[in-house]
Amino acid sequence: QVQLVESGGGLVQAGGSLRLSCAAPGLTFSRYNMGWFRQAPGKEREFVVAISGSGSVTSYADAVKGRCTISRDNAKNTVYLQMISLKPEDTAVYYCAVITEWSTRRGGYWGQGTQVTVSS
Repeated sequence: QVQLVESGGGLVQAGGSLRLSCAAPGLTFSRYNMGWFRQAPGKEREFVVAISGSGSVTSYADAVKGRCTISRDNAKNTVYLQMISLKPEDTAVYYCAVITEWSTRRGGYWGQGTQVTVSS
């Protein structure tokens, strides 16, 4: 059973920053590519960023390039998403996921999500 637990969401003003965390207890963490997705109200869930198991390779959606940084600490079984210069359009529920297919950035196992709200 894969368990992913996100934290760090909240309400922030436009231009502010947040750091999301996703813990994966019990997982052989370094074996898994991990990613973040988000779903805004009334929209489909979309890919945000992915990181390889070693942390050496990353992939970002164009919408967040330059404003988001993904990182991981395999010793802590945790992946992070640092977001800066937040915009109201970044408002969404952010989900951590295991990337089951790198080429398509497909997520396979999901956390419960954490709400990020950016006020203008």
